[in-house]
Amino acid sequence: MPVSQPRSAVLGGSLAVVAALALSACGAAPDNASTTADGKSAATATSAADFGGMDELIAAAKKEGRLNAIALPRDWANYGALIDGFQQKYGIEVEVENPDGSSQDEINAVTSRKGQDRAPDVLDLGSSFAISAAQQGLLAPYRVAAFDDIPETQKDAKARWYNDYGGYVSIGCDAERVKECPTTFEDLLEPRYKGQVALNGNPTKSGSAFAGVYAAALARGGSFDDIQPGLDFFAELKKNGNYTPVESTPATVENGETPISIDWDYLNAGYAEEFRSKGVDWKVAVPADGQFSQYYSQAVNKDAPHPAAARLWQEYLYSAEGQNLWLEGYARPALMTAMEKAGTLDETAAAKLPRVSGTPSFPSEGQQSKAKTVLAEGWAKAVSG
Repeated sequence: MPVSQPRSAVLGGSLAVVAALALSACGAAPDNASTTADGKSAATATSAADFGGMDELIAAAKKEGRLNAIALPRDWANYGALIDGFQQKYGIEVEVENPDGSSQDEINAVTSRKGQDRAPDVLDLGSSFAISAAQQGLLAPYRVAAFDDIPETQKDAKARWYNDYGGYVSIGCDAERVKECPTTFEDLLEPRYKGQVALNGNPTKSGSAFAGVYAAALARGGSFDDIQPGLDFFAELKKNGNYTPVESTPATVENGETPISIDWDYLNAGYAEEFRSKGVDWKVAVPADGQFSQYYSQAVNKDAPHPAAARLWQEYLYSAEGQNLWLEGYARPALMTAMEKAGTLDETAAAKLPRVSGTPSFPSEGQQSKAKTVLAEGWAKAVSG
């Protein structure tokens, strides 16, 4: 996400890796001084109860005074309001490194900066990347107060990650530059869209682009077990000249480089509102032939330099306040159903969401891992040349 998209665009080449490693060398090892009520390290706390309750967790987090976040652009799913809200509520400084980073960049930062005070405390990962991070032993188990209200299919049984917000793959289109906007994946193959169709990043490293290929697979007869038709779709799109390798961002949309963008509905819907004042008529459609829903996942770095602040951040995000702030950014919060039943959902914000029909289903851990392998082996070939 070159200009303002996280998890969707990729940092370029070895220079980014070198820079990250150089930065990591500057930090000193964290002292992990925060403790729970019984004197244990905050890094081992698996719930607020381990601190003696929320008041004690808040006190421990305030003592640390800082939270290291990564890959959270302010204009992605209303993260700017979430960051500001957390800082104002608790007086804890939030430092966001590499706001335009991808999910893979987040994992790389955790592994390359282990033991450094500049390591990320918290992660917001594409679902498949969260699963990979858990499998690598990078994440700390932590049950937020609302853990039981998160749907079973949207959380790790060991509480190493759980879904936070999500949406549907959609097609965004600049109606001023494109005479007839596409509404299905099949439409995207039409000759009229030559050089206009973009993804939000590289699907081998970006959660949103990964979902775009999955959605295309469903549109072309594939399934959660078979993402290959999605690769074949983009190979065909590349062959007929419709696919552009330019990663779509608000900047590329505004300047006309990516007049058609396959991206999450909450991002495309956000663009529509943002661009209205700039004279850009941005239309959003959830394609009926490739309806794919997915969520991002929250996690705590097992070696977080600010372990209490990391856990308080999770509690804030899964409070009604935090969940409704995501909703205001057109993202569907993981606790949406539970909040609707409890009467704590912002109904005005919910009414603005792009319309979809049916109940979403999600690929399993095994299906996502298999799909990532297929993409890793075939994406470059599909869109090369």
